Amino acid sequence: MATIRRAVPVEAKILTELTLRSKAYWGYDDIFVAVVQQNLTITPDYVEANPVFVLEEGAQVQGFYSLKASAATDEVELDFLFIEPAGIGTGYGKQLWQHAVCTGRQTGFHTMLIEAEPQAEEFYKKMGAVRVATKPSPLAHIFPGRVLPVLRFDLTLAGDDWLVKVQGCA
Repeated sequence: MATIRRAVPVEAKILTELTLRSKAYWGYDDIFVAVVQQNLTITPDYVEANPVFVLEEGAQVQGFYSLKASAATDEVELDFLFIEPAGIGTGYGKQLWQHAVCTGRQTGFHTMLIEAEPQAEEFYKKMGAVRVATKPSPLAHIFPGRVLPVLRFDLTLAGDDWLVKVQGCA
């Protein structure tokens, strides 16, 4: 049975490695993964400063997500959500999504923004997020034409009765 718990700073390297494996799953070559590594590196300070949660099964981290609050709005950003490649399509992503929705809502946010990996956009749409824009990738200067879909999810759509059913959401 998979469980979700708060990440600890010493797991930063494990989470970075998982992120890079997950990114490579989408067919990106080693050059692309090496270039994006800087943007996908999780540091102990990041884990300390942000809500970062891991999903474990059999004492192995199978995925994680993190949220990043916007001080200027009532929106929270789903900054990371990555699954071990072998676990993609097993329901881990949905479990993490539901936990992220719960966490965002419990911390007082009304909207979640997602700048998605283009290959993961359909997952977020299945979870109820709606594409509201696209934006150039931070790496568009290296990979011309690369754009990221920007999606929005209304956290108030998740009713209190639904939240009670989410593991770790009390």
